[in-house]
Amino acid sequence: MLLDTPICDFGWQAPDFTLRDPNGHSFTMSDHLQNGLLIAFICNHCPYVKTITDRLAQDTGLLMSKGIGVLAVMSNDYREYPEDAPQKILEFAKKNGFNFPYLVDEDQTIGKAYGAVCTPDFFGLNADGRLQYRGRLDNLGRSQTGEREPELVNAMLQIAQTGQGPRHQSPSMGCSIKWTRG
Repeated sequence: MLLDTPICDFGWQAPDFTLRDPNGHSFTMSDHLQNGLLIAFICNHCPYVKTITDRLAQDTGLLMSKGIGVLAVMSNDYREYPEDAPQKILEFAKKNGFNFPYLVDEDQTIGKAYGAVCTPDFFGLNADGRLQYRGRLDNLGRSQTGEREPELVNAMLQIAQTGQGPRHQSPSMGCSIKWTRG
């Protein structure tokens, strides 16, 4: 099901969390806030995520080089969607040049706590862990043509510099998060 993200709730305090990557290494959100933090809810099987992987890897590399933290979270029910299983996350991250931690939200509590609705769903936090961006990666979406406006990069650089995100934001669009049934 195709969904759009809600409008940014400026100043919402993001809940801290600790999740593991598929290798069992723990990452705590608050340890990565330094100049701001991008939390990207993504998964391997979503066609919207697959289309943006090159741009996502490039943009997050730039953000990390500027001291902005990046964490990706996979909240899908990977038992129902085996392409999103932890071992597949490792392969997907390596194939796509992801240099950020790609974490497994095993019981889906983080996705629910954040109100994540789709993949990709981007949360841009300032150094205090307050939400300042809930928009899309860029203006191209699934298109590979046209002049690109890197909206997420621009927003995160502004957040790192001022602590505030841009007031105009366009929602991200993607596949619904696959919640566990029952």
